[in-house]
Amino acid sequence: MSLSQACGIGILLVALWKFFGELLRKPTIDLNGPKKDHWLTGNFSKMFKGGIDYCVELAEKYGGAVRLFGPFQTGEVIFLSDPLALYHVVVKDQHIFEEPDMFIATNKAMFGEGLIATVGEQHRKQRKQFNPVFSTSNTRELLPTLRPIARKLTSILVAKLPDDGSYKEVDILPWLSRSALDSVCQAILGYPSNTLEATENDEYSEALRMIGPLISRFIYFRPSVALVMRNFSPYWRTKLLDWITAPWIPTEIMKDVREMRRVVEIMDRGSKKAFAEKKATLETSDTSSSSQGKNMMDIMLKVNSASSSSERLADTELLGQMNVMVFAGLDTTTSALSRCVYLLAKNPLAQARLRSEIRDGRQDDSSLLSYDVLINLPFLDGVVRETLRLYPPFPHMARNVNKATTLPLQFPVRSSSEAELSSIVILENTVIVISILAANRNRTIWGDDANKWKPERWLSSPGRKDEPGTDGTFDGVEARSSEPALGVKDGVKYPGVYSNMMTFLGGSRSCIGFKFAEMEIKEILAALILRLHFSLPTDPDANGHIKEIEWKLKAFHTPVVKSPAGDGVTPQVPLNVRMVREEDFVW
Repeated sequence: MSLSQACGIGILLVALWKFFGELLRKPTIDLNGPKKDHWLTGNFSKMFKGGIDYCVELAEKYGGAVRLFGPFQTGEVIFLSDPLALYHVVVKDQHIFEEPDMFIATNKAMFGEGLIATVGEQHRKQRKQFNPVFSTSNTRELLPTLRPIARKLTSILVAKLPDDGSYKEVDILPWLSRSALDSVCQAILGYPSNTLEATENDEYSEALRMIGPLISRFIYFRPSVALVMRNFSPYWRTKLLDWITAPWIPTEIMKDVREMRRVVEIMDRGSKKAFAEKKATLETSDTSSSSQGKNMMDIMLKVNSASSSSERLADTELLGQMNVMVFAGLDTTTSALSRCVYLLAKNPLAQARLRSEIRDGRQDDSSLLSYDVLINLPFLDGVVRETLRLYPPFPHMARNVNKATTLPLQFPVRSSSEAELSSIVILENTVIVISILAANRNRTIWGDDANKWKPERWLSSPGRKDEPGTDGTFDGVEARSSEPALGVKDGVKYPGVYSNMMTFLGGSRSCIGFKFAEMEIKEILAALILRLHFSLPTDPDANGHIKEIEWKLKAFHTPVVKSPAGDGVTPQVPLNVRMVREEDFVW
């Protein structure tokens, strides 16, 4: 055994010692909940294996605060979906409930010092600097950059179809992924990607595309990354990484680790190069004349350079946010888009209604919709909001309690001894899982049909509910609107920044780019639905099996084809696609 291998084993043993030491020090939680399934993994893994149904059933059976047994060193955790409790966690007392070390450490290792890898004063400073960058006025100016991408995507799919107007089965997932990648590269970074037409992606674009699926495969290994980041110097972290990614370790997991390291290093090199070019352009010329059009990175650099020295961010922070914006806008948007198209394929009347609305909203014979029309088409808005409510791209988020506290509840729950609780005592170091899924499907708030996909439910809602001061109450503070709003029941609502739902969270750690994501999804949907008709697969394979799509719950919602027609593993969304006919506008 070489010296470097011996050192690596020693470092790993120290990490394991700390791992089990923390495991023994975890607090207990006096809440009702399901029994532990496994001594090591608890029942936490059921959140993913059981999928959406299991998560919703947990909240419906046990209420808005449930005790679960987490994996590894997390011990017992609280599965939380109560609206008042979440208000305290993400808004009022957010300084007590911070992202766990494993979340911050792994994000920092992959992306650098962006918003999802910082806490405390550094995060506050970054958020203050970036908020105006993602304003509505800046977002709307990016629509001309997205339009050619949406048209190109539609044209590519049209070119794949038979000339006689019949349908063809097309896996739309890779094409939606490519369009999302081009959108974030061109509108966010100003990077001249062209993955929709390229036969082979350039190295940087390919790394961006791969990072999301790799993160999904590493979801259970995040705690070990945090331990290493917290307890070892950069020198020994690199040594340990060199050791565990050595080619003489043949296991499949280590192959994934090596691939993750390769992808992160490519992404880092490409981002640094693009950032340096952007910064040089800003310092030597007017970026408004760039042939790539307006993009968020140019806006961010301008805002930062115009700030006072005390508020200005370091280049490492800007670079980190550059990486974060790409990651946050790629797989999440692909997930939401593919789910929207799939649901419309399942619901042909909704698809026809949407198509008719889009055609009627055009200013002339072209397929272009102005920003104001695009954002405010009622049924398109309902389709997007309803899909994001039922199927949030990030179904769960975690928080760590850094100070013992008492968390009030809107709706009482039961303790482990079946006593009724209107608040729960939470000890320091407790882990909380914010269940966005369960919150968005709370029957008390959203109605008895909360688990049904009904875009029309949003048509009766009085206006948009993602602007400040328009909905609900907390702690006796009344909203401006006196009309009933969707997602508000007797003055009770969730503290989300988007339509009273938790999809994009709330407070200072909410998704800063949700308006851009909404605009991108709507623009691509409008372009596709106007020209193309989608339906579920109907042709049996050689063994007589018809493809059936199911969505597996991992870090993201992952669509696969169920066995026996598919392998149940490979991400794909095969749909029958054909050109639109006049009868496809009738609903």
